Amino acid sequence: MSISDYVEVSKPRIVIVLVITAITSLLAGSRFDNTPNVGWDVSFWQVGFLALAGALASMGSSALNHYYDRDIDKIMIRTSHRPLPAGRLLPRNVLAYGLATCILAVIVAWITLNPVATGMIILGIFFYVIIYTLWLKRSNASNIVIGGFAGSAASMAGWATATGSIDLLGFLVGWIVFMWTPPHFWCLAIKAKEEYASVNVPMLPVLVGNQKAASYIFLNTLILLPYSISLYFFGLGLVYTIIAAFSGSLMLIYHYKLTKNATSQYAWKAYKVTAPYLVIVFIGLALDALFYYRL
Repeated sequence: MSISDYVEVSKPRIVIVLVITAITSLLAGSRFDNTPNVGWDVSFWQVGFLALAGALASMGSSALNHYYDRDIDKIMIRTSHRPLPAGRLLPRNVLAYGLATCILAVIVAWITLNPVATGMIILGIFFYVIIYTLWLKRSNASNIVIGGFAGSAASMAGWATATGSIDLLGFLVGWIVFMWTPPHFWCLAIKAKEEYASVNVPMLPVLVGNQKAASYIFLNTLILLPYSISLYFFGLGLVYTIIAAFSGSLMLIYHYKLTKNATSQYAWKAYKVTAPYLVIVFIGLALDALFYYRL
């Protein structure tokens, strides 16, 4: 047992992405908080406590995901080296760590943020742990589709930290995460299709095959691109719109190529190339608030 094992069950890459999503949404939302301002109208404490609460929520949820999935992780080659199936951590310790970290996240949010932001953090934990991990992952092909709302909750928590509420634009911004998650994750699912099949996890490629899954991936991205650009008409500026158009177009190109070459090798390439989309778009969202300009 080591600290690195607890870091691994916390899924640090997901933590980083969700914290960036939350903070950039906070920065963007500060322009729409009903107070006259130019640029980012946030305090150091807002950023710091949002990052802390969001990181704790993501870490705890991920640890509970590791705890519940330890039986199938032991079977799949891709996950067999993780701390629980490899025997480096005890299940009861990971369960206690996950529960304690989630509870701490809610306490920190309640004390330092506001009720709406706290509610979104609770909702994010609920969707990832209960809806995705415990319910849908092993029972329904919509698992990652509906479970993707956990990421949306991070964005909405950031927006609510700035505005005190979730208005239409804050919801629509958070919905970008919901729409991006399935086509992105299904690329990984194509790569790991045989392993998911071996443990009876009904990821889309397992049920419909690579080619049809690739078509679904392309169709989802075909919807995501114009959706992301359309947020200009709800108040976002040109900086965001240009970045969203460029990033979404690149993602669409790779997912179109995947329909022509629906192999695990190309799916893995598409997964890695399009992985930065979310961070890039949300950084664009924050820069849009700082350099706000509309035609």
